Amino acid sequence: MAGGLGALGFAPMGWWPLTLAALAVLIARAARARGPWHALFVGWLWGWGHFSIGNTWIATAFTYQAQMPAWLGWIAVLLLAVYLALFPATATLAGWWLVRRWRMAPVPTLAATWIVTEWARGWVCTGFPWNPLAATALGGFDRPGLARILPWMGTYALSGVVVLLAGHWLFAARASAQRRWWAMAGYALLPVALFLLPLRGIDRPGSVPFTLVQPNLGQDEINDPTRYEAQFQRIAALSLPRQPGARRLVLWPESAVPDYLQSGYDRAWYAASTYAGDPALARERMGRVIGPGSMLLTGAVDLEFRRRQVVGAWNVVTMIDPAGTIRGRYEKAHLVPYGEYLPMRGLLTPLGLSRLVAGDFDYLAGPGPRTLDLTAQGLGRVGVQVCYEIVFSGEVIDRAHRPDMLFNPSNDGWFGAWGPPQHLAQARLRAIEEGLPVLRATTNGISAVIDPAGGVRAFVGRHEAQRIDGRVPRALAPTPFSRIGNTLPLLWAAALLLAGLVASRRRAR
Repeated sequence: MAGGLGALGFAPMGWWPLTLAALAVLIARAARARGPWHALFVGWLWGWGHFSIGNTWIATAFTYQAQMPAWLGWIAVLLLAVYLALFPATATLAGWWLVRRWRMAPVPTLAATWIVTEWARGWVCTGFPWNPLAATALGGFDRPGLARILPWMGTYALSGVVVLLAGHWLFAARASAQRRWWAMAGYALLPVALFLLPLRGIDRPGSVPFTLVQPNLGQDEINDPTRYEAQFQRIAALSLPRQPGARRLVLWPESAVPDYLQSGYDRAWYAASTYAGDPALARERMGRVIGPGSMLLTGAVDLEFRRRQVVGAWNVVTMIDPAGTIRGRYEKAHLVPYGEYLPMRGLLTPLGLSRLVAGDFDYLAGPGPRTLDLTAQGLGRVGVQVCYEIVFSGEVIDRAHRPDMLFNPSNDGWFGAWGPPQHLAQARLRAIEEGLPVLRATTNGISAVIDPAGGVRAFVGRHEAQRIDGRVPRALAPTPFSRIGNTLPLLWAAALLLAGLVASRRRAR
């Protein structure tokens, strides 16, 4: 129950005191564990409740999968939570063992083990780092809250700070009346100090003009060939230049284009497109929409052939100039297991589980972060992260070719009411820790322009068809996190372990 209530600290609820109270319950119960298996089980139960509530949006995706019954989505949420709960369980077990073996202070020790296990959740079995505890530390759209320390810590270390604050709550609750006031003052000191710190450099005007489009394409119409032309007309009407010949970056979401844009496929593959049989005409029409001086970045799908047989597909962002010429592309690297590909397909297909993945073949994984260089067009350098790739802390930019901005095209129509605001919150975390603006274009919300301090400067709500025009907020200088990545939170974990050891020695004396 405590773990489930703790998930209400995430968007869209934002009830972060419940998260701290839930963690305080976990700390208290783990401290009373009678042995290692008891400590493991306490952490697992907490995690199972936490992820079962926090990931309920996944169940909505099954309502759009014709080959699987919708009720199976709720089973999938609970089964995924069985696996994800292993990470807080491991953190609890490791913290319990270190406290017993080395008599370390329990709260900083659990904060350290939490950092390490949350980092591991980002890469074990391809990773699923959705909803780190750090996401509960964000303030409203116009303020970063406690997350402003991300540039010096990283997301996983900030999650450790959330555990520390929960431990402070527990200490205050158990303290005598006189000591409780001191505990409450100490608890308030860090948030108040961070609130008073000025935000530096985020108001500098940007130089790259952009048009970001949210066409409000419902998930039930995206794959309907009879509605492809109407979809294009809708997104085209929102993309036309306000001034003829205006230089700008035009940003369309994932799943925005039903056409295959690459040439050379068998004619049958183009049969359902808006320009049947000729991808060049489709590209030229897009070029006419954006107009001279502009560059379009749009989500699309490319096919991979071997011996004239399709062996896979690429979820890509394609760069198209006003003449309709493809100037580059980015291939999505972090694919969704059981959504974009089926792990162990040879084993699971005979069991009938290939129906979990739409289509007859898997998406292929790209090489990783890449920067698209548009400086020759005066539009800067653009890093791209497709859909949920943006939730992978430390894996969103090419550090050798640092971009000026991050573009995050997404289709959030699968994910109900809770998924989109949680996705937006995690995009804000990436903006703060990397010191880069993030521009999100989604099919039906929430699209947003996020400055490098995590503030949402403009957004389009769910189920609205609208465009955002402006200039891309200027990037900040590289942050400590952007220079060394997730080595930084692991160093903070080591520092917390050392603090826990020192605190136990001082208490013993």
